[in-house]
Amino acid sequence: MRTELRAKISEYFREKIAKYGANPKGVDWKDKHSQNLRFEQLLKIIDVEKPVTLNDLGCGYGASFLYLSQETSVKILKYYGYDICPEMLVNARNLVSDERASFVESNEILFNADYSICSGIFNAKLDTELPEWEEFILGTLSNMNEKSSKGFAFNCLTTYVDYKEDHLYYGDPPFFFDFCKKNFSKYVTLIHDYELYEWTIPVRKKFGT
Repeated sequence: MRTELRAKISEYFREKIAKYGANPKGVDWKDKHSQNLRFEQLLKIIDVEKPVTLNDLGCGYGASFLYLSQETSVKILKYYGYDICPEMLVNARNLVSDERASFVESNEILFNADYSICSGIFNAKLDTELPEWEEFILGTLSNMNEKSSKGFAFNCLTTYVDYKEDHLYYGDPPFFFDFCKKNFSKYVTLIHDYELYEWTIPVRKKFGT
């Protein structure tokens, strides 16, 4: 990610959390219900029977860790949350005191883990041209694949909509399904049957993991 683009995205979310605080609107989501529904889809990648390590790219104020620890049976050994907005990380560290969680300022995953997830980081392209934004997305998916031993999951707004906002990116589901099948794994799922105008793709390295 170019320095200028990183600064622009960071400022966009700094303004959001400054205005709304550490809650779903502070990370550009409508409400807690839709935020948790996204987490539910992403976390289908995880085998809940075994303790796991997890990367969360674009962790915001730490909502996914709170959801994991309060609403699921996932056994977390170590959680790494990454974000490019320093104000997000300040809020995350204030909200999450669990010693299993570490928060890092970075636009890419730095540590190896069993699984990696990202929620919503591909949506707000702002005024970035499509070729650059899509290059960023594909590069990020490669980074997630490299740093995940068992699998990774990501989501994106769908092209199957009646109306589009100019500052948002809408990803073509068949394209990303095909890209993941050809480049990462045979075990790819497209989830497009929940109540939001988006989709989620879990990529498993092996069948059943």
